[in-house]
Amino acid sequence: MSIEYRTVETAVEGTTLRVCVEAVNHSGEIWRSGDGFRFGVQFIDPESHIYVEDGPRVGFDGDVAPGQAGRVCLSIRLPEIEAGHRLFLSPWLGEGGWAYQAGWRFVVLDVTMEAGCPKVTAVRTTTLRRLKAELVLRSLGRAFTYPTAGLWRNRRLIGSMVRRDLIARYRGSWGGLLWTLLNPLLLMLTYFFVFGVVLRARFEGDPSRAGFALYFLAGMLPWLAFSEAVGRAPTVMAEHRNFVKKMVFPLETLPATLVAGGLVTQAFALALFLVALALLRGGVPLSTAWLPVLLVPQILFTLGVCWFLAALGVYVRDLAQVNGFLLTVWFFLTPICYPESSLPQEALSILSKNPLYVLVKGYRSILLEPAGGVAFGPLWKLWLASALVFVAGHAWFYKLKRDFADVI
Repeated sequence: MSIEYRTVETAVEGTTLRVCVEAVNHSGEIWRSGDGFRFGVQFIDPESHIYVEDGPRVGFDGDVAPGQAGRVCLSIRLPEIEAGHRLFLSPWLGEGGWAYQAGWRFVVLDVTMEAGCPKVTAVRTTTLRRLKAELVLRSLGRAFTYPTAGLWRNRRLIGSMVRRDLIARYRGSWGGLLWTLLNPLLLMLTYFFVFGVVLRARFEGDPSRAGFALYFLAGMLPWLAFSEAVGRAPTVMAEHRNFVKKMVFPLETLPATLVAGGLVTQAFALALFLVALALLRGGVPLSTAWLPVLLVPQILFTLGVCWFLAALGVYVRDLAQVNGFLLTVWFFLTPICYPESSLPQEALSILSKNPLYVLVKGYRSILLEPAGGVAFGPLWKLWLASALVFVAGHAWFYKLKRDFADVI
């Protein structure tokens, strides 16, 4: 430890902040003002934590030998900025630069402006390394809470847009909103006919045809919501170009609307599945109550992917066509319509890292194999991967959206 702070005293006089510091020299060298040793201040932006400008630098009251204490007072004029200030107070080592950048402890002052008058709200001593660690942890927390808070704040808007999208999608058709139920039903019946009847695929848990239907439908539940949202994500900005170009609108809610619409489709499919399960097996297992444990990471993962594709789709117009092909490949690499034992053992270790693989297996375990439950190992990895994709997808979207209006 090169420096120890005994006291830090602050006083406000109008727009001037007076700070007096008493510090003990533990550096092993004499602090001489004549050699360029000073005690100074830097202004740091409290939001971005970027350097703004230097403040005054003042020498101690005489030379300070090792083990002795010295006192210094600074008068700092504060600009009238409503956002407030953050000040770094540290020794200046002359040609050696700022001592805090060399690992010395320094003083951090947070100042807010109330009716044009500064007010010191926090005073503490720390090191640059510790401060950077705190900022990283805080940024990680904000990276997750910021998009979540935005979605919660606009939840009614998202709900309204989902209703409008469902009504507009089937307006004028004979079936109307009934197609929300019929589309996934017809799709699942088609796959069931091909794999269950023609190819006679069977699952080890229940080798009967009815067992295949249940295992297949359970695997389709998370895929329906995921594929519907992700399939439309690359074109969602172009479809709502008026919102992008002519309105002040929370654009991050547009991909979220797709995810919410996919969940509506999944809800209808889940209702059909539970009815079939009750008819074929005589009831619905209590383990169904664990579905939210899988539904939350599913939503986070789907949202992250949709944000990423929605932003990229503005700049890469061919992404919609490529995305359809990739979804088809993704579907057949996920053991939905065939048992996972059909996968080559060499590829299983890689393909099992697929988040949809974990979701499909988890849905089947909860709905059809209550005794087995969901393995904790893959589950926590799914939560972690989904949270990372959620944060990274939002950060990508947030970074690119400022130029959407110029490109679209």
